[in-house]
Amino acid sequence: MADIQQSQLPASNAADLAEQEVQRTLRREKISRVIRYVILLAVGLLMLYPLVWMFSASFKPNHEIFTTLGLWPAHPTSDGFVNGWKTGTEYTFGHYMWNTFQYVIPKVILTIISSTIVAYGFARFEIPFKKFWFATLITTMLLPSTVLLIPQYLMFREMGMLNSYLPLYLPLAFATQGFFVFMLIQFLRGVPRDMEEAAQIDGCNSFQVLWYVVVPILKPAIISVALFQFMWSMNDFIGPLIYVYSVDKYPIALALKMSIDVTEGAPWNEILAMASISILPSIIIFFLAQRYFVQGVTSSGIKG
Repeated sequence: MADIQQSQLPASNAADLAEQEVQRTLRREKISRVIRYVILLAVGLLMLYPLVWMFSASFKPNHEIFTTLGLWPAHPTSDGFVNGWKTGTEYTFGHYMWNTFQYVIPKVILTIISSTIVAYGFARFEIPFKKFWFATLITTMLLPSTVLLIPQYLMFREMGMLNSYLPLYLPLAFATQGFFVFMLIQFLRGVPRDMEEAAQIDGCNSFQVLWYVVVPILKPAIISVALFQFMWSMNDFIGPLIYVYSVDKYPIALALKMSIDVTEGAPWNEILAMASISILPSIIIFFLAQRYFVQGVTSSGIKG
């Protein structure tokens, strides 16, 4: 009997040691997870601080913005939003926001249509000099956009399109932004062709395959393209500055710049209040399509 108990002691000790080791491993993983979340939270708060400060400064009097570092205003007021919305012109800030949407929405739509068609052609068709045209597409991504400003301005001036929104979105109908085309091509390369071949066997032509088969598959990547283009277009300053010179056609970016008077003290609470309003569309659209955006960006690098 004593021999049996002695033989069981090492086995029980081994089990206890194994259980202790498992608990230590779980404890280390829990600690590392907590540390990781704390670091991510700290970095996230650090990145969000400028936005939070901008929103809080919108409720401060103009003289208080640069005298205190605190986020909470000592004398909160809504004058920044009220006066900023009225602006110093005959138009309200809503008018300038509507002007912005008049060229941002066509830019997004034309970018989606043209980039999808061109990416589908590169990914699925064998066209003459395909590698050369693809290399040319990649080259346009490396070319600084500022190099094209003068020739594009001269071209649109000869076409009589100045002081309109056409120069801002018309080139997008020809897939001029290679980054989006390349992104969709990478996404398509990771998608099997089985469903497309089945649709072709059933009698679908290329456009029907694109619309009924490829576009639903590309939905996450297309939403990512739309989000990128929307946010970049909302923040665009140099484009409207070059082609639009009538105050009644100014977008948000130019309206905010116009609010800064270089001869007197700028009403920074009004400017920050209107800047807070101007970023709301991008934030709302991003959170509404966040799931598709993450899926589209992470899947665009998969190789089939």
